[in-house]
Amino acid sequence: MDTVRSVIAHSGLPLLEARMIVGHVLEVSRAWMIAHDSDAIPADGLLKIQAMFKRRLAGEPMAYILGQREFMGLVFKTTPSVLIPRPDTELLVETAIDLVQNRAVATVLDMGTGSGAIAVAIAHYCPQAKVMASDKSAEALAVARENARDLGVQVDFVESDWYEQIPSCKFYLIVSNPPYIHHADAHLAQGDLRFEPPQALTDFSDGLAALRVIIAGAGGFLLDGGWLWLEHGWDQAESVRELLMKSGFVKVESRKDLSGIERISGGQWLISE
Repeated sequence: MDTVRSVIAHSGLPLLEARMIVGHVLEVSRAWMIAHDSDAIPADGLLKIQAMFKRRLAGEPMAYILGQREFMGLVFKTTPSVLIPRPDTELLVETAIDLVQNRAVATVLDMGTGSGAIAVAIAHYCPQAKVMASDKSAEALAVARENARDLGVQVDFVESDWYEQIPSCKFYLIVSNPPYIHHADAHLAQGDLRFEPPQALTDFSDGLAALRVIIAGAGGFLLDGGWLWLEHGWDQAESVRELLMKSGFVKVESRKDLSGIERISGGQWLISE
């Protein structure tokens, strides 16, 4: 008999992943699976579970198999059209929230939004903020719009290749997690990255191309006293700080993630400087 216990035990996957898949298909909690581990799994459910097991054994990310990923305490739809939200990026959102939450009016632009995780999380935790999010991928924007709708927040979405189609307005804060992996980085052919959209991971150059474009153009879209914060690679903080300072930003700094890596860098735009 294909019971909950036997199906999980013979999945070939780590226990947690097998339980996540079974729970997702059966729409039950982990506690239910423990209490009902001798229950038989219906035939249609078993077929779905086995198909998901096969996908995971082939290396496909759990976020794509389950179609969702938790980020900043919110659950986001994820498809192969978008980058999988990662805990590292929560530092960028937390920094944005710190800057925006006490302002009566705050305009925020999230560039290269992908799933919308950054923009939607900011809009969720700072409901007074006016948030715009851009991406050049129509497929990614469709996912982002769905996440905004499902999580009940208002975000204005714009299809744009960086600044090209952004409305002529000024923002208090611009944030971005752009593609920053060097085109020759071996990690692009390993693990979850094999399945994620390449254009969301690499700039097909030295890893700094998108960051240069964002930094160079930010001054034309920032209010006096506004801020720009960017996520970047583990070894790019010094280069990004240099780019920010050369472009006229002040109070430039980098901040470390929970692993002690300088994960984000930013600065303030002061027209009077």
